[in-house]
Amino acid sequence: MLSVLCACVIAALGLPVLVPRLPAAWRPSLAILPLGSFVYFLLTPISESQLLLTELPPVHLWLKLDGLSRLFALLITGIGTLVYAYSGYYLKNHEGQGRFYGFISLFMGAMLGLVLANDLYFLFICWELTSISSFFLIGLNQQEAKARSAALQALTVTGLGGLALLGGAVILQIHTGTTQIDALAARMPADFSVGITAALLLVWAAAFTKSAQFPFHFWLPGAMAAPTPISTYLHSATMVKAGVYLLFRLSAAFAAHPWWTPVLTTVGAVTMLYAALHALFRHDMKSILAYTTIAALGILVFFIGWASPLSMQAALLFVLVHALYKAALFLITGAVDHATHTRNVLRLHGLRKQLPALAVAGGLAALLNGGFPPFLGFIGKDLMYEALLHEHAVIGVPLLLVVNVALLYAGLQVGYRPFAGSAMPEGEVSKVSFWLWLPPLLLAVLGLLFGFLPQMPNALIAAAHVAVGSSGFAPLQLWHGFNEVLAWSLATLLAGVLFFRFWPMNRERLGWTEKVEMFSPAALFTWLASSLQLFARRYTSFFQHGYLRYYVMTVVAVLIGGISLLLFDDFAFKGSFEPLLELTFYELGTLAMLLAGLVFVVFTPSRLAAVAGLGVMGFAICLLFVFYSAPDLAITQFAIDTLTVILFVLVLYKLPRYIRVSSMAVVLRDGVVSLVFGGLIALLALQVIHQPLQRSVSTFYAAQSYVAAKGKNVVNVILVDFRGADTLVEITVLSIAALGVYGLLKLRLRAEERRNRA
Repeated sequence: MLSVLCACVIAALGLPVLVPRLPAAWRPSLAILPLGSFVYFLLTPISESQLLLTELPPVHLWLKLDGLSRLFALLITGIGTLVYAYSGYYLKNHEGQGRFYGFISLFMGAMLGLVLANDLYFLFICWELTSISSFFLIGLNQQEAKARSAALQALTVTGLGGLALLGGAVILQIHTGTTQIDALAARMPADFSVGITAALLLVWAAAFTKSAQFPFHFWLPGAMAAPTPISTYLHSATMVKAGVYLLFRLSAAFAAHPWWTPVLTTVGAVTMLYAALHALFRHDMKSILAYTTIAALGILVFFIGWASPLSMQAALLFVLVHALYKAALFLITGAVDHATHTRNVLRLHGLRKQLPALAVAGGLAALLNGGFPPFLGFIGKDLMYEALLHEHAVIGVPLLLVVNVALLYAGLQVGYRPFAGSAMPEGEVSKVSFWLWLPPLLLAVLGLLFGFLPQMPNALIAAAHVAVGSSGFAPLQLWHGFNEVLAWSLATLLAGVLFFRFWPMNRERLGWTEKVEMFSPAALFTWLASSLQLFARRYTSFFQHGYLRYYVMTVVAVLIGGISLLLFDDFAFKGSFEPLLELTFYELGTLAMLLAGLVFVVFTPSRLAAVAGLGVMGFAICLLFVFYSAPDLAITQFAIDTLTVILFVLVLYKLPRYIRVSSMAVVLRDGVVSLVFGGLIALLALQVIHQPLQRSVSTFYAAQSYVAAKGKNVVNVILVDFRGADTLVEITVLSIAALGVYGLLKLRLRAEERRNRA
């Protein structure tokens, strides 16, 4: 399994360079990568492999191939094989074909890693990789604003869901003590605490955003801006199925939660009904397929929510059925678009005469989509009705009937209508390569073959059924006799055909949806995005205004607030004024000089005089260091203060010597802030001085300075040896600052530049 993932990564790195150098006729042969992976997953028995990636937090590359992961891995690689081959011809003149193969290989590897992952954190990594790689795939036509916007929208929605998944994984690890997915069910607390419920909500957020559940569904129709092969791959077997896979995988751990069934069935029901009705008002073939995909995902979530053996079996079988017919219909849409340069079903008719093989594929795919016997879709539809009748879902059965009728109608619009009727003019239809009609025909024929021989997918679905923790698997059969289930199935087929026959699509119907578009989740998302950008601009302009004095004041105000909260929470003054009586004449004189310099700096109107006052204060501090037996520190401080004064004088000597830049109110404000901050620092210093002194660090340095560094001056040894890297960085910073000052001093502007800056 690890070798397959590595092959995908290597392909993602190498194909962008290799593909442009390959002759166009050879590019469909690149399908050997997903084909080899398909054969591997088809023949490999259930197995596990583990590799520790990081210790803190423990992230394992823990891969497990069981029935559920095998089902999804076969769909990913099987449909991927056809998409690779199809794209070699469909995108042969596209300037980004090399990038396409690189991104889709990365995407396939990420999806395989996601479905094979047996560790929550590794699953999250692959989850986000699918979002990132799909971003590049959807925006493959990067010169189009619509494609860029759709890619960004998809990344935003699914990326936020990924962050929710990470939060859920962390909470689950805290409450269960494991990140191993197949061990979660055994360690799940029976009482479902608040933490577990929070984790469940985050998992749902991830699944609903990825699998386009209402109200997060809007990114999926927008993603139709991608080329058709990408839409085929992302929306039939991979990207949108990731959220459904997550619900399947964690159903054993969460299905007993009291919220599981009501929430999932409600969300799934709303999603499938909303999307199915929307599909009836679309003219573009890809738009129709996008909304039917959302409806199908709603059906899957709806049946996973029931969590019964029959409902889980129906959902697993529908995963396979949907992948077959949806991939076929998408590929047919791409071929029709390639031949006619339009996807509007109102303009397409009679293509069976110019594109007979594609017409056969479209008809078979439409029948598979509608659930006509003897296709696999008929078995899947029967199983769904049987599951709902078994659960006594009184509302669920008619609701499913309405959705199935709408999906049948939409499938006939895409797979049958473009090929029926009178032929289009010869000049408007071009021939297509067999690379464009063979892949969808294979998928549709496979749906027919599985319907005739349901024992072929039976073992695959049964193994997946066991992997999700369900029992009581009923073998797949085409005929179950005359019963209530058959009656509902026949009613669906009859209603769908009559609906298609007597409710033809027209141009005015799309206008109805445009009238209510302003109330849609997509419009709400757009409003939120624009509001967030407006807030960000105003927030930035308020805080990042360009005035250094206000930046400094903001920092000081925050420090005052933080220090006050800490200092006065349990404040007891520990200072003593008795040591002031022991001050000598020299110390008092130095302090007086320091205070005089401070007063002079604050009240002098001259810049240069203020600089001189700062120098006096610095030299006074140097004297204090000398009095308290730190001559080396005094020498360093003396050198720094001297250099600072010189630099200030050199920088300021061209400015006016006397100027008043602030009003009295500003001066008073700054004075109050400064006095408060200074007073707090003084109190804090007094509190620190009276804290119990821990001499372990100083004792260590005193003992080791000569032994380890052969130096008797402990301070120098600390700066040069123990903290040598820190000192080097400080020297580097000072050197950069000195170069900057030197550059300012040497700057000479031309006359026009001086006028512009003025």
